[in-house]
Amino acid sequence: MSGMTQPKKSRPAIKQADYQRLSEFRYLIRRFLEFSQLQAEDAGLTPRQHQALLAIKGYPDGGPVTVGDLAERLRIRHHSAVELVNRLSEAGLVARDQDRDDHRRVLLRLTEHAEDCLAELSAAHLDELSRIEPMLRRLLDQGRE
Repeated sequence: MSGMTQPKKSRPAIKQADYQRLSEFRYLIRRFLEFSQLQAEDAGLTPRQHQALLAIKGYPDGGPVTVGDLAERLRIRHHSAVELVNRLSEAGLVARDQDRDDHRRVLLRLTEHAEDCLAELSAAHLDELSRIEPMLRRLLDQGRE
């Protein structure tokens, strides 16, 4: 059957308003990401470093974070996460601790310097998020109509 075309799956009709909502949503996300990138750079971090610090600090339930966990949260390959952690460690932002229960596991924690830097960045990000939140809510509410 490889030469035959498959019948198209039926899908609901997409209206112009739906395209506009999706476009506006992507615009707001891009605007927030651009803001985030500039804030990270002003703090002397790359956007990926900022994302890593936030992923470690904001890990669900505040649990211990491994390099594998970080790779998953950032949606990057394990070896890329290892390189990122190496750079963060060299910059004095992340420390590695051996897991007391499983000595093969390495747990990541933020240094005091990273905690301070992340607190400043997070305050600015929360402020920006509060500015775009009404626009996001309006878009999401339009989908319920």
